Amino acid sequence: MTPEILLVLAVLLAAIILFVTGKFRNDINAVIIMLTVGILGLVSPLDTISGFGSNAVISIIGVMILGYGIDRTGIMVVIARRIMEIGESSERKITTIISSVLGLVSAFMQDLGSVALFLPAVLRISRKSKIPKSRLIMPMGIAAILGGTLTMVGSSPLILLNDLLEQDALDPFGFFAVTPIGAALLLSGVLYFMLLGRYILPSKDEAEESQRPQEELIESWNLPGSMHHYRVPEGSPLNGMKREEANLKKGYSLYLLAITEGDDVIYGPWRYTVFSAGEILTLLGNFEDAERFAKDYALERYEDQQELTEKVGDENAGFAEIILKPRSKLIGKTIREIAFRKNYSLEIIILLSGNNPKRDDFSDTPLKTGDTIVVYGPWNRIEAIGRDPNFVLLTPVEEKEMKTGKGAVAVGCFAGGIMLSFAGLPISVGLLTGAIAMVLLGVIDMDEAYHAVDWKTVFLLAGLIPLGLAMDQTGTAAYIADFIIQFAGQSHPILLMFAIAILTTFFSLFMSNAAATVLLVPLVIFIGSSTGLDPRGLALLVAVCASNSFILPTHQVNAFLMNQGGYRNSDYIKAGGGMTVLFLVVAVGMVYIMFA
Repeated sequence: MTPEILLVLAVLLAAIILFVTGKFRNDINAVIIMLTVGILGLVSPLDTISGFGSNAVISIIGVMILGYGIDRTGIMVVIARRIMEIGESSERKITTIISSVLGLVSAFMQDLGSVALFLPAVLRISRKSKIPKSRLIMPMGIAAILGGTLTMVGSSPLILLNDLLEQDALDPFGFFAVTPIGAALLLSGVLYFMLLGRYILPSKDEAEESQRPQEELIESWNLPGSMHHYRVPEGSPLNGMKREEANLKKGYSLYLLAITEGDDVIYGPWRYTVFSAGEILTLLGNFEDAERFAKDYALERYEDQQELTEKVGDENAGFAEIILKPRSKLIGKTIREIAFRKNYSLEIIILLSGNNPKRDDFSDTPLKTGDTIVVYGPWNRIEAIGRDPNFVLLTPVEEKEMKTGKGAVAVGCFAGGIMLSFAGLPISVGLLTGAIAMVLLGVIDMDEAYHAVDWKTVFLLAGLIPLGLAMDQTGTAAYIADFIIQFAGQSHPILLMFAIAILTTFFSLFMSNAAATVLLVPLVIFIGSSTGLDPRGLALLVAVCASNSFILPTHQVNAFLMNQGGYRNSDYIKAGGGMTVLFLVVAVGMVYIMFA
């Protein structure tokens, strides 16, 4: 053991303690580790910061932008709705569907790409079903990693494996040679969360999930939260009547949020808007009041309430809080005088002037500096009023306007980026090419691309890469591997396989899984040749177990999902620990059956 190896082992131990105790944030832990290996001279100054330009980090930046762009087109809204219909808002059913689909997709797409593609849909499912996102996101990520073991192109270690085998004059594996092992792993993972998810996954409180701004706004202002949709038939008294004549607020305590006709939605209809037969009115208020209004005007309740609620609300519109600025040109004028609905396409729900909140009769109330107005309307109009010099927007805009006409373009950019990586280019180049194509083709703008990147995740991955380099360059990884293999080399074949699997799993926590594969495959081929075990089987075991990285959020997928799910390191230790043991048992058992 050299002094350099001793130092690396000390840093490795310190890294484990930092991650397990959770004393600091993970991105801070990673930067501490990065700087430590650089200051100690365990890697060169250039290698100390090389993680920021690594394939893994650039890949994750590219995939974050691509996932954001796909979400902006509204495609994932349709997928989320379909999963909800099949899953019937059951946590177990929804988790099983998402995990199964994502696992199969990851067989032919890099796991990080498949997760980025499906994450927006899963977040929407969480919001609509009221299932905490912390109970959906981790199973999704683990299923994607497991699905990467279904084919020989599903993960980087398996892609590398055949080249490493050919270097030792061994026959390469066919495309589906690993499928029996991957299928057993994916099935075990799905069953693991199906049976034990309620016990091992964090609850909403444990994940410290905060309320969305919309939920806080509805709760703090005691806003009516239910939309009701009614069609105006030919014989309705409302047909040909102006909005202000319908007496919606005073007579029924209802707000008219929007009028839908075909694909067109008019938000905050003006008081002189004339109702026509065939239009669908979206009303906000109590169900009993809405039914009374519908009965008085012979309206027909719209068949698919949920579908129209999603079209008029959710991703497309919401509530917002605005304040009248000092020296605003609107001071002293009334809502009626400024034709608020006509000019801003927003429905006013509450006007707070001083300490007097008004919900019904405020059209003729003169506005004063500091008056607070709660409105409902499309996000793009809320953004626009935030830029108006007369107002200050207090509510963050949660969603951007969907670019529904760009769906095919976004999918093409995503698929093109993935295909470039299969054509021989590094996956980082492929994904970043797809991301910049989305910008050039108008799916998103560059500011949105920057906003899409989660920099905590970037620093976490970039900070850990120098530790993996130090383990490799100083001979620490080879030293640990030799020690373990020599200790287990004369044991029963299945014990030797477990030793190889555990060693690979440990290395994959702190090195890239590709680096762990490159390091260990030549070693296990030699062990197989000297012990009589099939060296190809041992090599395949290494490539499969390089994906067994669930105890800490250091795998690209887990790092990407950690902030999204509001997870702590202890959550991965609790849920990922059991999955790690299950993975080892299944992988070793399947390889033993197939190659012993």
